[in-house]
Amino acid sequence: MDQKKNSCSIHGIPVLKDNIIWIWIKGSEAVVIDPAVAEPVKAWLKKEQLNLKAILQTHHHDDHIGGTKDLLTQWPKASVVAAKADLNRIPFQTISVMHNDKLQLMGSQIEVLDIAGHTSAHIAYYIPPKKGVSIKPTLFCGDTLFGAGCGRIFEGSTKKMYKSIQLINKLPENTQIYCAHEYTKSNLKWAMAIHPEDLLLKERLKDVETKLKKGLLTIPSSIKEERKTNLFLRAINVDEFTKLRLHKDNWKE
Repeated sequence: MDQKKNSCSIHGIPVLKDNIIWIWIKGSEAVVIDPAVAEPVKAWLKKEQLNLKAILQTHHHDDHIGGTKDLLTQWPKASVVAAKADLNRIPFQTISVMHNDKLQLMGSQIEVLDIAGHTSAHIAYYIPPKKGVSIKPTLFCGDTLFGAGCGRIFEGSTKKMYKSIQLINKLPENTQIYCAHEYTKSNLKWAMAIHPEDLLLKERLKDVETKLKKGLLTIPSSIKEERKTNLFLRAINVDEFTKLRLHKDNWKE
């Protein structure tokens, strides 16, 4: 078996103020998740001599789809996967998906999850564990779950967002969380404003600050880590979740 041909990896490109574009690589092919802009992705793919096979869109915001059309001019055969419910707002999608749909990509099965709340048609892409594939169970979740936080609610309700967060929380604890923004430090500082003596929060914040000083990303995290240090995941009901979201919306660092 050609190990290089079958090995998978995920690379993050920081762009704009705090976005992260994820590139899933297998052999000489790549899948890009939520390309906010095109140029850094094009440059990296060319440097690594990779062919763009597909683009996965989690939702319609411009800092997630802004680079897609430009990438398609370079790789016109690349598929664009997005929510069928967002066809009007992501009209260039070529594969339209809904909750519980499954598709094959890069030799893996991808499961589509409806995690609306941040937007009305927000989806995630879950790659379950597979024998012989070198990545752990993986979730590309856009702006629904962040490191130690969750997305603002623009088009949904706290009830819907809580349901989406709980859906994510049911995934295996070693699932790697690839969100689309580098917000972990700020989210942990907010959490510590509420729970200043929480040792788990203190420990994670120290680790996050060390990574950032080294120029590293603090993402991915894992479901296990988020269960320990993400107040939104720790919320026991919708009322607690709603109070936390309101507090975070009004909190100033």
